[in-house]
Amino acid sequence: MSETKVVFHSSNSLVQKLFDTAQEKCRQNERFFGDKKVLIEGGGYHKVWIETQPMGGAMYAKRDLEIALNNQKIFMDAQREDGRLPGSIEYKDGAIIPQYNKFQGFCFAEPALDVYFLTGKKAEYLDQLYEVLRKYDAYLWKFRDSDHDGCLESWCKYDTGEDNAIRYADAPNYWEGEEAPTGFEVVPMASMDFMSYSYSAKETMAQIAAIKGDQALYAFHKTDADALKKRIRAYLWDEEKGAFFDRDRSHRQMQTLTHNNLRMMYWNSMSKEDAERFVKEHLLNEKEFWTKLPLPSVSVSDPLYRNDTVNNWSGQPQALTYQRAIRALENYGYYSVIPRLGRKLFEAIGEDCVFVQQYDPFTMKPSLIGIEGKQDAYGPAMLAVLEYISRMYGVVLHRDKLIWSSAREDEGTYEQHMYGHVYRLEHEGNKAHAFIDGREVISFERGERLETDLDGKELSRYNGL
Repeated sequence: MSETKVVFHSSNSLVQKLFDTAQEKCRQNERFFGDKKVLIEGGGYHKVWIETQPMGGAMYAKRDLEIALNNQKIFMDAQREDGRLPGSIEYKDGAIIPQYNKFQGFCFAEPALDVYFLTGKKAEYLDQLYEVLRKYDAYLWKFRDSDHDGCLESWCKYDTGEDNAIRYADAPNYWEGEEAPTGFEVVPMASMDFMSYSYSAKETMAQIAAIKGDQALYAFHKTDADALKKRIRAYLWDEEKGAFFDRDRSHRQMQTLTHNNLRMMYWNSMSKEDAERFVKEHLLNEKEFWTKLPLPSVSVSDPLYRNDTVNNWSGQPQALTYQRAIRALENYGYYSVIPRLGRKLFEAIGEDCVFVQQYDPFTMKPSLIGIEGKQDAYGPAMLAVLEYISRMYGVVLHRDKLIWSSAREDEGTYEQHMYGHVYRLEHEGNKAHAFIDGREVISFERGERLETDLDGKELSRYNGL
């Protein structure tokens, strides 16, 4: 079998060192859960988590297709009969232990479909993925709209992976059952995240129906998804403030301006017009989210912002947010923001190449203390670095197309070896040259992003990296 790998050479010594170190340290997070070789979160987190590892596995497909598949299948195979998926999965004493005591985000549907394309388009896998999403979405609407107002709810802090978030007030960390919590200040919380979990499932089911050529099923799911997107806006969008806000158990708007709007862009659950307002008015606002190191979890101008150095989603920029931001920005065409974030992240991590969970938004200093003392090899930080490099200097296989990107600075080469093919991008002077199996298929100006089919035929072009 041909080797799957990435080979990268850069004239930028920092970027080269970050690439080499991240790629090497990622191997520390490879584990066997029974007979399944998976990629754990790392940095002191020894489980696979549904908010990180399906996405992380899909990114790691550039280096290991087996892990890419297993990081999806381990969750798919652990789905309960009622449709609930585990928020995390532990491997202990030779047993795989799914944990259903929180939802822990849902960065699953999109990468799971990516992996269908990456691993041979197997019909059995696609059928299972469709059923997993159908049952999961049905579970959400059966149990997570406890007041029947048409808006899905978060019942604990770990339902959205917002550890220690002050906006959750006295909410519990975990909630396992199907009965809504009572007696708490804000939960059950009408949640933009949970509504987006459902939207993500519905939109991906529509895409699966289209792949299968079932136009009636596609129309059903697409109509359902579009209606939900409108419902999310009607219930949670604030036209005056230009952002989405959750509502507490009494249906009162929660005032905290959160990065969860960017998560919605990851799930594609807001309109292009609303995304434009959030990006221009908030994401790129230096007094809110575009700090020296951008992407704090809460606007730094918000009363609930806290600059805590240990795993607190009330404050410092999280490596996981950087990892999610790539798809979020690509979904809405903000390609030029991706290299800006990449350069910031490279600078923050720096020559020490220690990969941690959080970074100070004002000093860019890594917060080195993790859940087990001094932290390193945190998976989302390493994968984010590797993924930004791929979007600035590389070639990416995405479903049935290739994405070639050449940021203006630095020279070098990037090769993706996969399926016995070599996809190569050379950056030299003002030009970038794209090769498939040694044959030059296209050249373009530096600072451009091209999409081609798998034979190198141009499909679209963007100038502004």
